[in-house]
Order: sequence, then structure tokens, then C-alpha cells
Amino acid sequence: MLSKEAILNADDLKTEVVDVPEWGGEIIIRGLTGKTREVFETIASQQSTSDDSNIRASMAALSIVDEAGALMFTNQDVIKLGEKSYIALDRVFKAAKKLNGLGSVEDLEKN
Repeated sequence: MLSKEAILNADDLKTEVVDVPEWGGEIIIRGLTGKTREVFETIASQQSTSDDSNIRASMAALSIVDEAGALMFTNQDVIKLGEKSYIALDRVFKAAKKLNGLGSVEDLEKN
């Protein structure tokens, strides 16, 4: 049986390199933690009631990490990130959804 320490020390967050030519190179995305998944679910559930949900930018901010694995963006960056290319944000969004085993945005809204 796994110990508490084994569970807490498990390296269980997958990463993936994504080429984003619109931004001029590659980025690293990381799987969502339990906490960031719940943040994203809250954002997704509010999407239908908000004109400025920025769901793709929110997913990017919760997924893009530096080479050390630290998130690169904060909640305050989401608005500026949402002003970037839709094509680039959608590329990141789709890769992050796949990495995290997420369904469609509509499915998330139902949860």
C-alpha cells in the first residue's frame, strides 16, 4: 500500500511541449492540479453567464509553466492573455484539454 509520503511526493503532473507558431516558438503546458482543475471548472460553469469569461486564456494561465514547472501567469494576466491570438489560445486550450482528459466546454458547464 502507498504511504502518505509516497502519494504526496509522487511526480504525477504530466507536461507537454506545444509549438505555438503565432507566438514564435514552443511552450510547456502542465497537467492541472486538483486545485487548478476546480478553478477551471468554476470558470467554465460561469461561462454561459458572462460575456468576458476568457475560458481559453484562463486554461492557458492555469497550464503554461516555465522550465522549472512554475506557472508563468497569474489571474491578473488572464485579461491580457485573452487579447492574444485566438488561434494560439485555441491551440493551447486544445492541447491542455487533451493532456488533462477534459471533454468539451459544454460538458464542463454541466458539472
